[in-house]
Amino acid sequence: MKSEPSVYSIDDLERDGQTSWEGVRNFQARNFMRDDMRVGDRVLFYHSNANPAGVAGLARIARAAYPDPAARDPKSDYFDPRASDEDPRWFMVDVEFEERFPALVSLDTLRQTPGLEKMLVTNRSRLSVQPATEDEFEIVVRLGRGIP
Repeated sequence: MKSEPSVYSIDDLERDGQTSWEGVRNFQARNFMRDDMRVGDRVLFYHSNANPAGVAGLARIARAAYPDPAARDPKSDYFDPRASDEDPRWFMVDVEFEERFPALVSLDTLRQTPGLEKMLVTNRSRLSVQPATEDEFEIVVRLGRGIP
């Protein structure tokens, strides 16, 4: 899951303990959250639009997908006039803090690491929510913890 650190960082999640991951307005990213994320699933927390960009730590899904109320709020930046009770269109999950890595695992490091060649984030995917295989996840966790 990607977030700009100037908007919401791993430090913010650590401070808050848990947050809602609202405002996703891409159908593919929404589908990943709605259809694939389950309570207890672990998440790579990625700082995007940063210098450098990269994985800053880990989170965990605390609540499975549910309708994003911002889609129905005309005052919200995330308002969608097509959303309704019958067809909420947009969903969100709640995530909780798990771990901040001692050092950011930069996008350059991800791109240079064997086993991550097919990982979506290394292939210029701009989706804010992307799947990772179990092997990719474990490789990134080892990098984040400084384990060769």
